Amino acid sequence: MLKNIPVMEQPREKALQYGLSSLSNRELLALQLRTGYRHHSALEVADEILARADGISGLPRLSRQELIQIPGISQIKALELLAIFEIVRRSSAAKLPTLPRVQHPSVLFDWLKQEIGTSLQEKFLVVFLASDQRVLSYKILFVGTINASMVFPREIFKEALLLNSPNIILVHNHPSGNLSPSQEDISLTKRIKEAGQLMGVKVLDHIIVTQSDYFSFVQEGIE
Repeated sequence: MLKNIPVMEQPREKALQYGLSSLSNRELLALQLRTGYRHHSALEVADEILARADGISGLPRLSRQELIQIPGISQIKALELLAIFEIVRRSSAAKLPTLPRVQHPSVLFDWLKQEIGTSLQEKFLVVFLASDQRVLSYKILFVGTINASMVFPREIFKEALLLNSPNIILVHNHPSGNLSPSQEDISLTKRIKEAGQLMGVKVLDHIIVTQSDYFSFVQEGIE
């Protein structure tokens, strides 16, 4: 019986007997950690990780620097955990081609939230669409402080032309959680739209995402 198994081995034995779906969030993390440190079990280290992340949904936002600050987490262990988080993120992103035609920004939100909404860094992503608004591809083009001096329209339209994409949607995240567009966001959108008119590529929308919601320029009537 499980109660007769040492605490540190319980997640593994429980998974073997009842399957991974039987494990709690802390037990799943402990299974990956394998060991704790000194007099602290892997389960206790897992508790600390979940506390730092403010729950399982926040795990993808943790950086390597944050992880190694947790006692018992080495550089290598941090990389192993981040690799798992990245696999989960890519798995979510892989669902993108199955999306229906993008006729409303809400169609994209769940995917965008996973892709950049939880990031602690600002990221600027472009979704490339066919003439019937099917998703052709997407690409994160800029990372860091998103402003007019950091975003180059030529990079955006070079990708659009390579993909033969006549329509694009601009997306960036606000790590602060504040969805309101800045004046610079508005000016940047206008500049890219004007460049798109010259290139024959239409900017359908600019979406700001956080981990919990989105803001659509089109829905809010911002030109």
